[in-house]
Amino acid sequence: MDDLPDGLVITDRDGHVLTVNRAAARLTGVTREQAAGRHVRDVFSLRDQDGRDWWKWLDPYGGLSTRTRQPELPLRTPAGHELLVTARLVRRPERGGEVVRVVIGMRDAGARARLERSRADLVSTVAHELRSPLTSVKGFTATLLAKWTRFTDDQKLVMLETVNADADRVTRLITELLDVSRIESGRLEIHRQVVDLPARARKIIAGRVAAGEPEERFRLEVRGELPETWLDQDKIDQVLSNLLENAVRHGRGTVTIAMEPSEWGVTVSVRDQGEGIPPELATRVFRQFWRGNARRRGGTGLGLFIVKGLVEAHGGTISVQRGPEGGAEFRFTVPTGTPDFA
Repeated sequence: MDDLPDGLVITDRDGHVLTVNRAAARLTGVTREQAAGRHVRDVFSLRDQDGRDWWKWLDPYGGLSTRTRQPELPLRTPAGHELLVTARLVRRPERGGEVVRVVIGMRDAGARARLERSRADLVSTVAHELRSPLTSVKGFTATLLAKWTRFTDDQKLVMLETVNADADRVTRLITELLDVSRIESGRLEIHRQVVDLPARARKIIAGRVAAGEPEERFRLEVRGELPETWLDQDKIDQVLSNLLENAVRHGRGTVTIAMEPSEWGVTVSVRDQGEGIPPELATRVFRQFWRGNARRRGGTGLGLFIVKGLVEAHGGTISVQRGPEGGAEFRFTVPTGTPDFA
């Protein structure tokens, strides 16, 4: 019970508290020792928005004998802290029997409010990021359809290239949103195979150079013999690409990818020579929509959140710190060893 993220309080058939888990004690300020054996309404004074005593209002031992649950409701503690509370009525026999236990679940309403704000931010970001490319696509296609013969081939080419680039931008945004959804819901699937990390890094660097970046902007360092890693190649490519894109967009100077064996895996760091990230902001960079002071440079603020989710889905860890040359250094470690296919 103490490992559960939500608060849990269990009472017997008379409403006396049997146990309180750690999360419930944190949310209410009432410990297991303080509550055990006492009636729930005497130690957990929860009231609804109208000030009514929730336990009396719930009346778990009255009402219909088919009632087994109470949907989630916002309640307040005497200190004014808002909780989201549910109740499960355990009956014996299961259908129509007497209530033998009441299982009360609690969640911090503040966490729900933050989630709702995050969703609102997501909708706002999507609307903002989609408006510009879709307006461009619509405008250029409508213009070409209406006045095709008035433009030269060079003018048409410029318009179509712009439409193509904006369509790619929309596709990238949709891909990012799908990744965020899978990460948040725990539905991210990892298809492991042996991955040559230095080879993947070289390929991504070559792609940046082919797109017009100067080759001397990038440096790859491999220190020692790397152990065999079983990873999802596409997702590791995405991690490296996002970190490289972040270093190029927000950093300066040479971007270095360094790889070395660690105690239980392979550690990869991506660092630049820019201004770096202040230590007090280091815990925020992996949040959704975080763009620091670089909002003017574009991006949705989802890239580093996705990177963290992909690394952790492999059983790895990631952090950010100041690099040896002053810029930001993102360091992640992925485990080695053959996966268990059983």
